[in-house]
Amino acid sequence: MDRCVVQRNSMRIGEMPKVETSVMRSGGFWGGIGEPTNTVAAPAVLNAYFAATGKRIRSVPLKNRDITFV
Repeated sequence: MDRCVVQRNSMRIGEMPKVETSVMRSGGFWGGIGEPTNTVAAPAVLNAYFAATGKRIRSVPLKNRDITFV
């Protein structure tokens, strides 16, 4: 299986529309700036790990696993 990623019709930085960001107080469990993006980081990292090693990890946290980062 070829593990090459092909992207088509990618937006160039000069084509990016203006984006307005609003930081709002929630008072809930999720707080601060950036925490909700952690939920998409773990699957991306684990998919990259699978692509590199062929081994699937289907649960977190990753501590106490036999993983070596180089």
